[in-house]
Amino acid sequence: MLDMPPDSCIDKPGSPPDAMMCAADVARGVIRMLLRHDLVAMTEVPLDGGRRADLMAVDARGQIVIVEIKVSRADLLGDGKWPDYLAHCDRYFWAVPAGFDTAPLHGPVFLPERTGIIVADRYDAAIVREAHTTPLPAHVRKRGTLAFARRAARRLIAQIDPDADGLAF
Repeated sequence: MLDMPPDSCIDKPGSPPDAMMCAADVARGVIRMLLRHDLVAMTEVPLDGGRRADLMAVDARGQIVIVEIKVSRADLLGDGKWPDYLAHCDRYFWAVPAGFDTAPLHGPVFLPERTGIIVADRYDAAIVREAHTTPLPAHVRKRGTLAFARRAARRLIAQIDPDADGLAF
């Protein structure tokens, strides 16, 4: 059973959520759940075309999963860019905090036949609707996997030696 997230993570009329803290809590819980399923994930991953995935994960077979985190109804309903992410992943999930109203995600505009739903808190997450797998073309998968690996390596290098970025050419 998921612990209830802090009240700041749940939409309340007249009280905006602490979106940054809540999004970080959701990301943490989702990453933990993905790792248990042998998917390694990274936050804030740039994609071709200028978009940025909240979370991207790769499984042992090389399948790519993108997770878009939503902590407010306004952000969910106002996000028109998310369909662009579908061209960069085999599976696509929405991740929301426990207590979030997922009713809009069942409407046709959010492609429930294609997209999954994850409910998370800072400690764990659960898939409440599995995402449909739509295999990427081989060249797109290769480009995405290489970009993911290189970004992960750069982040690791930056932790080991923050000054090393200036050495890259």
